[in-house]
Amino acid sequence: MNNEIINEKARQIRVDIIKMLYLCQSGHPGSSLSCVEILMALYYKAAKVDATNPTMENRDRIVLSKGHACPALYAILADKGYFSREDLWRLRQIDSHLQGHPDMKKTPGIDVSSGSLGQGASIAVGLALAAKHKKADYKVYVIIGDGEVQEGIVWEAAMAAVHYKLDNLIVLLDYNGLQIDGSNDQVMSIGDIMAKYRTFGFECIKVNGHDINAITEAINIPVAGKPKFICCETVKGKGISFMENHFEWHGRVINTNEYNVALKELGVMTNV
Repeated sequence: MNNEIINEKARQIRVDIIKMLYLCQSGHPGSSLSCVEILMALYYKAAKVDATNPTMENRDRIVLSKGHACPALYAILADKGYFSREDLWRLRQIDSHLQGHPDMKKTPGIDVSSGSLGQGASIAVGLALAAKHKKADYKVYVIIGDGEVQEGIVWEAAMAAVHYKLDNLIVLLDYNGLQIDGSNDQVMSIGDIMAKYRTFGFECIKVNGHDINAITEAINIPVAGKPKFICCETVKGKGISFMENHFEWHGRVINTNEYNVALKELGVMTNV
């Protein structure tokens, strides 16, 4: 997939995110838009997954620990063919399988139900440890948020991952610097996150979190005997000028005028 195709795909994913969040009048636009390229690097480049056989035993496991960003994941799963794209427009409806946080019992392609911050990181460690016990060669990818690493359970998971030498585990941080109540530094500074993961014993790499090729290259760097941490520097609300770098868009409802402006910025003409 060349860069032109990748960029067009990312644009369309963002269009779908904006549309589904506008239609349901709830959800998390800023957080969803910031992790698009991280998820694309996994589903289109790096991870061993198959939409025609979503439960195949030797698939790579992908855990969206920051589960509130699931609109980005849903848009990609639909594009990959796990379910109909028309399902996206029923996001958060009572009769929809696409809920406000991922549900592995309802939605094809979801490996872990997530949303309680920090738990996805620990579950991912369990999945990676299980693979080691079974002598299976699949990898486990977990996407966490920078506000999420304020949770103690994330660091318990990190300690266990290093102790058990889980070199089949890759932690990707969506590092946009903001959370629901403000900047990380205002709420609870996470300090030098690279130094912290390095001290725990991870192989640490920092990349532009909106560069799919850079993320993929970091994922593919061989590491033996320890887990990998990739700090993906991103922009909250990426792609929509009035959302970018504004913490208020963590979970704000999109009104009709904002919807029209956002789609226009993404190259879609509408008049709702």
